[in-house]
Amino acid sequence: MNKVLKLNKKIMQEYKFFSIVVIFLSVFIFSFTNKKNNIMTIEKQNSVIAHRGAWKKLGLPQNSIASLKQAIALGCIGSEFDVWMTADGQLVVNHDQEFGGLDIEKTNYKDLLAHRLSNGEQISTLAAYIRAGMENNLNTRLVCEIKPSEISKARGVSIAEETVKLIRSLKAEGKVDYISFDFEILKKVKELEPGAPVQFLNGNKSPKAIKKAGMKGINYNYKVFKILPKWVKQAKEEGIILNTWTVNDPEMMDWFLKKEFDFITTDEPELLLQKQKSLWTEGNS
Repeated sequence: MNKVLKLNKKIMQEYKFFSIVVIFLSVFIFSFTNKKNNIMTIEKQNSVIAHRGAWKKLGLPQNSIASLKQAIALGCIGSEFDVWMTADGQLVVNHDQEFGGLDIEKTNYKDLLAHRLSNGEQISTLAAYIRAGMENNLNTRLVCEIKPSEISKARGVSIAEETVKLIRSLKAEGKVDYISFDFEILKKVKELEPGAPVQFLNGNKSPKAIKKAGMKGINYNYKVFKILPKWVKQAKEEGIILNTWTVNDPEMMDWFLKKEFDFITTDEPELLLQKQKSLWTEGNS
């Protein structure tokens, strides 16, 4: 009986020791894994919006599918592009009002196809662009700038309607943010897609006015925030998105990173990503 008691006592001591070791190891592994996961989560939440795609470093055409795919490959949180409507109602992606010397709004789509981007791509339809942006894309949002119509305000609103309709038909609404210089265009987007993230570009409305209008955020030229830094604080107090364009200067990048903007739109996404990575490393070392 004494031998059995001694054996049981020894087993219990070994069990307690083993339990302590297991608990210690579990806590260590959990802490290490949790720290690693936190770093990864922070890294995924970068603020870099590639302006017209990631085009500059590789010499790709702006607003091309190639520059869009490069922005996705870099892991940018967003890739911005611009939408116009042709004379025959085709939605196309291009920054300028003209393409190949032709006024997009006054030209039929088939006539635009006579011209090519520098890499040989045709001017992309919005449908083709959105489909390309949905392929192999886990994290990059498609930031759709609807250009104000040079023909009429009413046509601009019509372009907004057709854009939302198309994006919805492609089941891409959960991947798309809308921006515009035309407040009426954004109001129409909100009317048709109440949950859509929309950001005003023009820089002439306070964050409070944007919040009151039911908009999600502001996306103003960086000079506006330098002149009116109080709007940065006000936007944070109102809980709306803070975005800025187009930040290419390294010192300006540092300023907006320090201000903890939600998004920073740039022609230099590689540089901004590197700067943000350096901040993550410093913050988690």
